[in-house]
Amino acid sequence: MTLLSRKADYALLILSYLHQQTGGGTARAVAEKFGLSRSFVANILKELGHLGFVASHRGVKGGYALARPAEMITLAELLESLESGFRLTMCNPSLPDQKHEQCSMAGACTLKKPLTEVHHRLLEVLRSVTLADIFDPNGQLSQPSALLSLSLLPATCRSEPATATQA
Repeated sequence: MTLLSRKADYALLILSYLHQQTGGGTARAVAEKFGLSRSFVANILKELGHLGFVASHRGVKGGYALARPAEMITLAELLESLESGFRLTMCNPSLPDQKHEQCSMAGACTLKKPLTEVHHRLLEVLRSVTLADIFDPNGQLSQPSALLSLSLLPATCRSEPATATQA
């Protein structure tokens, strides 16, 4: 199981390409670079345009470019836009007003609260990572210490390792 859909994965590749190309790029160039179908790339670019991530320019020197700097776009914003919200589980809507499916185990589930906490913390991480962080050619996040220190489970949910006196 992957957390990123194929569309989100390819959208990141396309945006990365456009970020690296100062003059922008065409669907054909992106498709050739990554060995993808030109029509598939064009469809993703069209959607990215409608969502405000890329701007298109028509004409002989036409193509696509990032509509905003990669430093201004968070990973959460992109994923929530492409996927109509981000959910870790069925019972965790990404937006407060978003309806969610009712799990058949809702009445007996003991995991909803801890998984809701993980969901919120994961969203915090995704909101703290910009596309520029991901597109850095060195592969280094600009603020790794903040991301690595973010615990995904609240202290009350983590089990402490057994010590010699507890064993």
